Amino acid sequence: MVEDGEIYSVVGERGFERLVSAFYRQVPQDDLLGPLYGDEDLQGAEQRLRDFLIFRFGGPPSYIEQRGHPRLRMRHARFPIGQSTRDRWIELMDRALNESRFPVEVEAKLRAFFASTATFLINQPG
Repeated sequence: MVEDGEIYSVVGERGFERLVSAFYRQVPQDDLLGPLYGDEDLQGAEQRLRDFLIFRFGGPPSYIEQRGHPRLRMRHARFPIGQSTRDRWIELMDRALNESRFPVEVEAKLRAFFASTATFLINQPG
């Protein structure tokens, strides 16, 4: 069984690059998530998510060195995240995971992490 801290050693930086890139390719045209980003820097958002995931799953601490503690709730407070937004985020990430073709154990760990974290970030009814 692969532990969370070992995922980076299995998929590496390139694996996380593939995953996050596959996710963000879908965002601009998405009717729910696209407007949340508006004119925001998608490249910056992509880099932050990639760096966070790399750190969270056993890779180099670049995210912490550049941004400090993740403080996910605080960083996402300005975005209205309800159940439908959370579900769409998961839907797009599921597609990205399917495209990334990670080992089954890694994929299962990432899906569980994304599901619980996305639920944790809900800050609006509906």
